Amino acid sequence: MRLSYVLWQEGVSPFVVVELLSPGTEKEDLGETERVPGQPPTKWEVYEQVLRVPYYVVFDRYVNRLRVFVLQAGRYQEMTLEQTSSEQPRVWMPELKLGLGMWEGESQGITRRWLRWYGEDGEWVATEAEKASQAQGKLDSLLAKLKAARIDPEKL
Repeated sequence: MRLSYVLWQEGVSPFVVVELLSPGTEKEDLGETERVPGQPPTKWEVYEQVLRVPYYVVFDRYVNRLRVFVLQAGRYQEMTLEQTSSEQPRVWMPELKLGLGMWEGESQGITRRWLRWYGEDGEWVATEAEKASQAQGKLDSLLAKLKAARIDPEKL
């Protein structure tokens, strides 16, 4: 396993990069550092000018701030994010028919604001835990209907 995206192995540039902001690299993550002559390009320059990633998403989990930059005329421009009824910012990416927004809830035993994908209907894409819970609910309902019809599911 490698810890970075390698274009020559992936064969395609990413369409979205989601950066979890780190206090130590905040300026570089937001394109506020200048390239030092003779040094490799900055992360921002790689995403914007080398890989030309259409959407660059930056999430500061320490202050729950979501920022989205879209590639326009070869440069990143910060987008104004739509606000939902719960006042959580979201961005819709029509090319992917997928959106990304801030969701408040529990995941892995921790309640906070998280980044989460949503579909064309505006509903959050179900997590594996939610899918399992929905499947269990359907199974329980089916079992109850069988028992109400006096059918023993163990004998099917």
